Amino acid sequence: MTPSDRLLDFRSDTVTRPTSGMRAAMAEAVVGDDVFSEDPTVIRLQERLANLLGKEAALFVPSGTMSNQIAVRVHCGPGDEMLCETTCHIYRYEQGGFAQLSGVVARTVQGQYGVLSASQLDGLIQPDNEHLVRTRLVCLENTHNRGGGRVLPYDGLVEICDWAHHNGLVTHLDGARLFNAVVATRIDARRWAQHFDTVSVCFSKGLGAPVGSALSGPSSLIARARRHRKLFGGGMRQAGIIAAGALYALENHIERLAEDHANARLLTDGIRQLEGLTLQPEVVDTNIVIFRVDPQLGTAADFSLRLRELGVLMYAIGPTQIRAVTHLDVTRADVQRAVSAIAEVVKTAAAPASTASHGQGAYH
Repeated sequence: MTPSDRLLDFRSDTVTRPTSGMRAAMAEAVVGDDVFSEDPTVIRLQERLANLLGKEAALFVPSGTMSNQIAVRVHCGPGDEMLCETTCHIYRYEQGGFAQLSGVVARTVQGQYGVLSASQLDGLIQPDNEHLVRTRLVCLENTHNRGGGRVLPYDGLVEICDWAHHNGLVTHLDGARLFNAVVATRIDARRWAQHFDTVSVCFSKGLGAPVGSALSGPSSLIARARRHRKLFGGGMRQAGIIAAGALYALENHIERLAEDHANARLLTDGIRQLEGLTLQPEVVDTNIVIFRVDPQLGTAADFSLRLRELGVLMYAIGPTQIRAVTHLDVTRADVQRAVSAIAEVVKTAAAPASTASHGQGAYH
């Protein structure tokens, strides 16, 4: 397959493959039994991340979903309530794990492309009454996946966390793509993290590791989190092999996220010129691009199928919306080729003779 024939995958930054340097680090990793806290590479990773975030401790886990769900469980008990944005990952894409696993209720608040204000939360705390749930936790997501990679405004985030703590609530940050926010704003990870009791980060998205996330926070909470990780089936043995990939990512792949952001802007420049496509949001902060397909061009599922036929994979996340994500396996030339493919699909879909079948868009 020539470079021009290569299938270009913009579905997610989770599709990245380990680089040669990362593979070498993983192959050479010193390992031990992590359930016994004896894997030196896992210990190094946890200490490195805790230091980056300014937290006392961190816990390596298999996935971001597990990290978030452990956070909910250490902060809340059955009958407690968390406040979160309507389209955030912890509410929308984790099977209601907070309810299934921990007996926690969620109250959602609609944001503007994932962004909430403290004023929207004011008045939502339940009074102390035996008939009512106990409001306990505020969860935020930065960057926001369904918000098109939106970086939460720093001052607004601080205001929400200050409001929560002033009212006796605890805070958790789903920072799966936190380092995208760090690179986009030049606000370091410690400053973002200092406002939250716990922070989750993912190594297998833009950072490019093959697997793994981590939860960080006070030592006492992380000790409890280890127990819940075991309960949820996340205890790992010689996990240093994958922890080495995450360590390599922290040491080599943070600053290069700027390339992904530049490529996302290049993609939006191309989409912006095409009639029938609308960027949502119009301005892209990081590496996620969401655009609406005019119904006259067919459904998003139709559109993504035609793109696949031209060698470009993008995700239909709704009947009219498509998501494209740039990452370390996508070059500037790949983006230019993708823009050409999108333009070709728009051109053919707008033609009267279009006979493409219509289907329901996939959700993710």
